[in-house]
Amino acid sequence: MSKHKHSDESKKAVINRLSRAIGHLESVKKMVENDADCSEVLIQLSAVRSAINNTGKVILKEHISHCIVHAIEDGDEEVIQELDNAIDKFIK
Repeated sequence: MSKHKHSDESKKAVINRLSRAIGHLESVKKMVENDADCSEVLIQLSAVRSAINNTGKVILKEHISHCIVHAIEDGDEEVIQELDNAIDKFIK
């Protein structure tokens, strides 16, 4: 894959999303430690999964609009296969 650099603003936005998801997951862990209702734990786990998936979508959109476009402009068509593989793993 081509070397690339993301803007500090873009990285900060993704890092903030991940930090919130990590914090939420820590809260779910505490719920389990405190014997919270299983249904509530499942609902909160669903929220964590949604937050992670949404973060993945943000990264994917950025990757396509920035990284893939630049790689193709530079003649790196192998990047399409790598993207295809990454998408398959992400949506598994």
